[in-house]
Amino acid sequence: MKRRTFFGLGSALLAASALCGWTFTRQTQQPLLLSARDDAEGRHYAVGYHLDGSQAFATPVAERCHDAYAHPHLPLAVFVGRRPSRESYVIDCRDGSLLQVIESPRDRHFYGHGVFHKDGDWFYATENDTSDPGRGVIGVYRVEERRLVRTGEHSSHGLGPHQLLWMPDGETLVIANGGIRTEADSREMMNLDAMEPSLVLLRRDGTLVSKEQLPQQMNSVRHLAVAADGTVVSGQQYEGDPLDRAPLVAIKRPGEAFQAFPLGESQRLSMNQYTASVAIHDGLRLLAVTAPRGNKVFFWDLDSAQLRQEAHLPDCAGVGAVEEGFVVTSGQGRCRLYDCRGERIVTQPLKLPAGLWDNHLRLV
Repeated sequence: MKRRTFFGLGSALLAASALCGWTFTRQTQQPLLLSARDDAEGRHYAVGYHLDGSQAFATPVAERCHDAYAHPHLPLAVFVGRRPSRESYVIDCRDGSLLQVIESPRDRHFYGHGVFHKDGDWFYATENDTSDPGRGVIGVYRVEERRLVRTGEHSSHGLGPHQLLWMPDGETLVIANGGIRTEADSREMMNLDAMEPSLVLLRRDGTLVSKEQLPQQMNSVRHLAVAADGTVVSGQQYEGDPLDRAPLVAIKRPGEAFQAFPLGESQRLSMNQYTASVAIHDGLRLLAVTAPRGNKVFFWDLDSAQLRQEAHLPDCAGVGAVEEGFVVTSGQGRCRLYDCRGERIVTQPLKLPAGLWDNHLRLV
């Protein structure tokens, strides 16, 4: 065997070994929680923690991040910059190494969310076209040797796209268009009298499948969860009169229209016109929604819409499904595990750092 061939094969074997080790770790250890977090001085971090409280990494980043997305098989994740950030970060999940600072094009900025395609070769991010403020685009990035290279974009068919996720086919994106027009480097809402929130289904090649809207123009569609059967749930943030009755949770079941989820009036009022994160537990058929302005976490039966529990948690932030139920982080207090397997939901404080967590988390 020639020396160059031998060393080339050796490098490939080492890379495969590292990848197999990461895959084995993901399958055998407790979940790794990925999230954005600040410290008491306001510095920003991309962090990874195990649920026993042990820190995998805490990587300083220049701009505040919003959500994080793990690659389907490589040991890396993208921490997406919070609107109107012009930076996102590729992090090695094994040691927290900063692999890449992704800079948005000159007339684009990030909206805080993105997703990897299931084959791992592509990443899609919601972005704002600042040359036509509020026009939503989906940035298309090619994964090349643990770096992301922007190759193009699709229209989000709406204004202010926020979260996007895959439908169960893995080829269709569901997009929450918040409907709010903003300008470059600003979070000021420019069109509250002419908002256009919508829920869009989009093929991966950019072909529009459907676009649906809720009745109230100022009910901004923001965050999403998708069940294995194709049920989509969205969480809204209402920008109108605080006394208006706005459906802050909506649902699109397979073959049905996008419509309000049947909230009890006391639950709706306690949300203070604002929801943050949404998660679905497929095994238990449960829906969880955080409402940080009301300091409440809600759990419903996804099929019957029956409320299972309304829990108090100060400044509750991200929520994600684990085997037992849901993990919820907080901007002010302790993170918690809600064990939903029994007739009663049992709450357990976690040994994760308390407070200063951003609105989303991912468990890998």
